[in-house]
Amino acid sequence: MKKVSISSWAIPQPMDELCKGAKELGFDGISLGGFPPFGANPELTDTPEKVAAFKKHFTDNGLEVADYAIDVWKYDALTQTAEWRKAFSEALKFAHELGLTNIIRFDTCSKPVLPEGMTYDDVKAFYVKHFKELSQEAAKYGQEMVWEFEPGFMINEPSNIVELVKAVDEPNFSLLFDTCHGETCANGLNAIEPEVLEGGILEFIDMAKGHIGLVHVIDSDGTLNHDNTSEHVPFGEGHLDFDKIIPAFLEAGYKADWWAIDLCEWPNAWEVTEKCKKAVDVFNAKFC
Repeated sequence: MKKVSISSWAIPQPMDELCKGAKELGFDGISLGGFPPFGANPELTDTPEKVAAFKKHFTDNGLEVADYAIDVWKYDALTQTAEWRKAFSEALKFAHELGLTNIIRFDTCSKPVLPEGMTYDDVKAFYVKHFKELSQEAAKYGQEMVWEFEPGFMINEPSNIVELVKAVDEPNFSLLFDTCHGETCANGLNAIEPEVLEGGILEFIDMAKGHIGLVHVIDSDGTLNHDNTSEHVPFGEGHLDFDKIIPAFLEAGYKADWWAIDLCEWPNAWEVTEKCKKAVDVFNAKFC
């Protein structure tokens, strides 16, 4: 059986309340966001005393942290590169000091619109260079880097995603495969170079074989939300077939310890969290 976490960024509660509630629902951990007002980041958790108090929320409830989503979204990587890199380095250092997980979630931090004067090949080369350097920097702290692709950010076509992770070619760099993003990207939504996979998400998982470092699980209705990224639909309200998807991940070599539930931007996410946990428990017991 894999462990199960819930995404903190989807549920606007103080961390002590979220951890207590997650324990009561039988979760093993939290997928932790670094986003204000309830996340952990260098600005909010800026003293050793605050760090210790924050970590106590988890130890008091017997919870782990599955992954940590660093907050560097205030900068566009392609047009504010120096600021983005500085914020990234600060976040990596803070994550190490926090010491709750060694899996760092990040993205391309740029909308899928080509900046003036750059071709798509230029953009791909940019991310290969910087992702390689950032992975090498993270390796000094013993951290694993998982890139979460999605329609709302640059480089969201299956072939380009797989080519990029192979080109970075660092042992601590892999993909964070979110199931709703996997479906919408496989259908070519919001892409610069639209690519539609005949085999849908299952074909995409197979393409990413050997490069999946973490999986976020949630249903999908195949649409994009107001931020032009995948709608994260509670289990049973979309059309993903997890009896096929979960074995596909396992056959693709997914070996991490977690299924991380992500209800990002779903209204009143806490109200459907128990329902989602039960759905994951079913396929976890069936296939793991």
